[in-house]
Amino acid sequence: MQNTMLEITDLNTFIGQFHILEGVALSVPAGSITVMLGRNGAGKTTTLRSIMGLTPPRSGTIRFHGQALNGKTPHAIARLGIGYVPEHRAIFKELTVRENLQISARQKEDLAKSETLIFDLFPDLKRLIHLPGGNLSGGQQQMLAIARVLVPNNTLLLIDEPSEGLAPVIIESLMEAIRRLSAEKTVLLVEQNFRVASKLADRYVIIDDGHSVAHGMMTDLVQDAALIQRYLGVA
Repeated sequence: MQNTMLEITDLNTFIGQFHILEGVALSVPAGSITVMLGRNGAGKTTTLRSIMGLTPPRSGTIRFHGQALNGKTPHAIARLGIGYVPEHRAIFKELTVRENLQISARQKEDLAKSETLIFDLFPDLKRLIHLPGGNLSGGQQQMLAIARVLVPNNTLLLIDEPSEGLAPVIIESLMEAIRRLSAEKTVLLVEQNFRVASKLADRYVIIDDGHSVAHGMMTDLVQDAALIQRYLGVA
């Protein structure tokens, strides 16, 4: 049985007066790709932000390798080895590809140690290393956003909507890179594209209206047309 890397229990998170997460629970086994599924506004991004301490939960527990993250600052959480790729990429468009990577380092030698992995996964970035991030295509910017969390030695990657707005051929390339990454990293992914998620993930959790309503192996979900239709609206 796989060790659990991340365990969330009864998570309640508010944004202002709005109760966004109402008892979310999920577990992420080490060495797996786990995908969070659900309709827009269900609470998937808020779950990732709660893990990172960017939208601190009001109650519930978040444990990483058994250590509670509640009350820690985003900086302290990141230093434990959790990398976060937000939706819309959030790269520094005026900085070059190399500068974007360099500012992700926690220690001076981090980039030198991780360059082989990064450029093996994303050869485009090596070719474009001196270009400003704003000159990259949408797909290349997403590659750079993922590459930045590979610079320090993160063991858990939180990736929010990596396929959003990208052409199918770029999505396939990106998903193959994430699949290869899972040999070394554990991934918790938010993905709206069910076809992509079903091919990529080992495990799933469905978030609906701030609640976690189903979880299990992706191979089982693919066979459950009623569950898919009910919560994801996918025929």
